[in-house]
Amino acid sequence: MRLTAADIARIVGGAHRGDAGAEVSSFSIDSRTLQPGACFVALTDTRDGHDFVADAFGRGATVALVARPVSVPPGGAEVLVADPLRALGLLGAARREQLVGATVVGVTGSAGKTATKDLLAAALTSSRRVHASPLSFNNEAGLPLTLLSAADDVDVIVAEMGARFAGNITELCEIARPQVGIVTQIGLAHAGPLGGPAGIAAVKGELVEALPADGVAVLNADDPATPGLAARTGARVVTAGRSASPDTGVRLTGVTLDDELRPSFRLESSRGSFEVQLELRGEHQADNAALAAAAALELGAAPVEIADGFASVSGASWRMQVTRTTDELVIVNDAYNANPTAMTAALRAFGALQVPGRRIAVLGEMLDLGSEAATAHSDVGRQVAASGVHILVVVGRGLAPMANAARDAGDETLVVVEVDHVDAAHVEVAALLQPGDAVLVKASRAVGLERVAELLLTAGASS
Repeated sequence: MRLTAADIARIVGGAHRGDAGAEVSSFSIDSRTLQPGACFVALTDTRDGHDFVADAFGRGATVALVARPVSVPPGGAEVLVADPLRALGLLGAARREQLVGATVVGVTGSAGKTATKDLLAAALTSSRRVHASPLSFNNEAGLPLTLLSAADDVDVIVAEMGARFAGNITELCEIARPQVGIVTQIGLAHAGPLGGPAGIAAVKGELVEALPADGVAVLNADDPATPGLAARTGARVVTAGRSASPDTGVRLTGVTLDDELRPSFRLESSRGSFEVQLELRGEHQADNAALAAAAALELGAAPVEIADGFASVSGASWRMQVTRTTDELVIVNDAYNANPTAMTAALRAFGALQVPGRRIAVLGEMLDLGSEAATAHSDVGRQVAASGVHILVVVGRGLAPMANAARDAGDETLVVVEVDHVDAAHVEVAALLQPGDAVLVKASRAVGLERVAELLLTAGASS
């Protein structure tokens, strides 16, 4: 989307200073990664983006969208607004209005959003011009940036949508105006700020409420929350999952995992049945693929295109990354983030990993669970025992519920170790490791538990 500083000021209701004709060809909130010709949007969060405006101009930005005046170089411009984040949303909405021929698919849920988004985009790529949210660009900044970076001739935009508060997804839908909505599942992610299970279901359901009458809601056939979600939309409802009817949705059958935890399975639908092999790891990825397939079929993709597209999708960093070292160890780095649903899925996958030695789970806190935290961590402790883990290393103070539940549910062979911080976890695990062992590392992103996996891999070269 190419705009001048004057165009931007007009769209967002701001005042421009400098070269009114300064043109932008992209938008960025990170001065380190912006491209020359970008509009740098100075957001204020944990850091104040205004502190990086000079760096942005130095790297080739032509316009800065700011809340207070900044120094503007010759040929550049600033657009002054009260709230740069709101202004970014207005720009995203303006871009959506321009893309009249594009179909927008919104993807939300407590877990599996990014994988489902990536799978759907890959399934459509061979026959449609597709643009998808990069990485996990799913919030009030990431969604507008996704729309603003879409090409003029795009056919389908797959937009991930996260939620931090009631009404959050409604706001995102006002910007993106999706015609298709996917809700992967309702779990306990962000249970604290969203108000527990009922609040989570309410905010995730905002996506299906926003769909037009001629739109499509793709819902998880195996989720108890689905009937309630279906009742909240005027759009046509399609379900996908193990209990779905192939006559009205997509049924998932015959899921098996190979030695690298990659699932293969069969998808059955009225438009054809087909076999799928994923590069993504974990049985839960088959459930995400069923949802993506249902949406892809609705958008006109053929089964062979879907299967081929799915096979091309590889996992992102720190998401069930399986690395085998020359020391005969297997390190499973799933430390990108964690919530109760994702933690359970990771432990089940880890339990299916065939190794000659022991399974060691290094687990940290799941954040933003509010009053559900103690119960959720206890449930994970019981899942540890059920997943065939031999040693559990619990990282962080306040995780006694997880440790105690694991001890109570496990037999005398399960060893539970409690440490206060990440470095102590690495020291403990390094001392315990033997050739043939496997290590799973998982926690909420803020815990920084990926450091344990990185240190273990540094000590033993990967193969």
